[in-house]
Amino acid sequence: MHTQNFLFQWTATFGALLKPPTLKRSIKTIIIHEMYRYPEHDYDIALVKLSKQVEFTSNIHRVCLPEPSQTFPYNIYAVITGWGALTNDGPTPNALQEATVKLIDSNTCNKKEVYDGDITPRMLCAGYLEGGVDACQGDSGGPLVTPDSRLMWYLVGIVSWGDECAKPNKPGVYTRTASETLDTHPAQWSS
Repeated sequence: MHTQNFLFQWTATFGALLKPPTLKRSIKTIIIHEMYRYPEHDYDIALVKLSKQVEFTSNIHRVCLPEPSQTFPYNIYAVITGWGALTNDGPTPNALQEATVKLIDSNTCNKKEVYDGDITPRMLCAGYLEGGVDACQGDSGGPLVTPDSRLMWYLVGIVSWGDECAKPNKPGVYTRTASETLDTHPAQWSS
């Protein structure tokens, strides 16, 4: 287990559609997955414990976490949101951005012309092979969500990495939140 020593540098913001954010919480603890390694980005997930609870409002909602064995069909639409750059190495926006992408199967993502075998079972790809829509610098750690048939929103993935932004054959790569190998990580809260 790795913990972050510089917690005073971090804050979590909630309900912010425009800068500056309306609700901030300081971070009490950050636990980085013990198997995370840079630059591979496998196991790219961390738990963040806030200094105090967050009240849910009309602008602050919870999202469901999928069961470890839960699957989401490929080619369904999912939504990414973030404050990242609007283009590769471009400016960041003053308003929260939202984009719709499609989940792409791992076999396609592991093709030589896409990511050449770099996508592990703990990752998933989302975007468009023709490019044009993607997460970008500054969106890392942000949500990839999709509704189920009951319109319950699930956190399918977490923005992890990519090859620049919105390039053809380079969709965004996300940490897969429904993964047996990540399931043990939340148990660390009890230790």
